[in-house]
Amino acid sequence: MAILAFILTFIVMIEHIYIMILEMFFANTNLAAKTFGVEKELLANKKVQTLFANQGLYNGFLAAGLVWGLFFAGAGMAETVQIFFLSCVVVAALFGGATSSKGILVKQGLPAVLALVAVLLV
Repeated sequence: MAILAFILTFIVMIEHIYIMILEMFFANTNLAAKTFGVEKELLANKKVQTLFANQGLYNGFLAAGLVWGLFFAGAGMAETVQIFFLSCVVVAALFGGATSSKGILVKQGLPAVLALVAVLLV
């Protein structure tokens, strides 16, 4: 179960690194427009790019917390760190699903819930 928990948490971490990079550095690309379901013209707006970069930074913090929990937290603290940051991802997915896109529940929420359950069962 520990290996499954690691793999699922690692997947959530990678997903949030990807989202951070897309939002912070490639917000005005066709890939971003397709990924986020918005018109490319909207993403050309500098204010929108700033908002995306800010949102990307928050996703980066979630990923950084998971990196900490997976690789750098001491044995007595690693599980607690992972539970905290996975819980943050779940809350963010619930909010995003309620306010932005239901797809967020599946794309970000489901992997985080599965990882959280696996970590709790270790």
